[in-house]
Amino acid sequence: MISKGFAASKIHPSAIERVWIQMKVVKVSDQVKFKSEKMNKVSLFDSDRFFCDVYCLEPGQAQKVHAHEGSDKIYYLLEGKGRITVGSQEKELQAGDITLAPSGDVHGVVNHTGDPLVMLVFMAPKPQ
Repeated sequence: MISKGFAASKIHPSAIERVWIQMKVVKVSDQVKFKSEKMNKVSLFDSDRFFCDVYCLEPGQAQKVHAHEGSDKIYYLLEGKGRITVGSQEKELQAGDITLAPSGDVHGVVNHTGDPLVMLVFMAPKPQ
């Protein structure tokens, strides 16, 4: 369905069909995979400018505090709770919470609970 205000009359139907055929759709829950030895990063989307991963952390696992100059990172918690560090602050976030680690700010995650932690992580521009 094309929304109102979209100039559908200017697009040939075969062009719309090609766009839909090439669109990648990922069921995030099917991509959740844990590793016993360390946090697992599962790539969902990746381009020259951006990436979106699922981070899967077993209890006690962590992403050590680090920084990226020139790239912003977003953490969106899907399942569980975790301690998120951004800059000089550390807060417990839970499923449904989202936070931004701006370019240059140190950031990291610790699953300090007894339950799995699953997050969507977006970063742009993609670090080189």
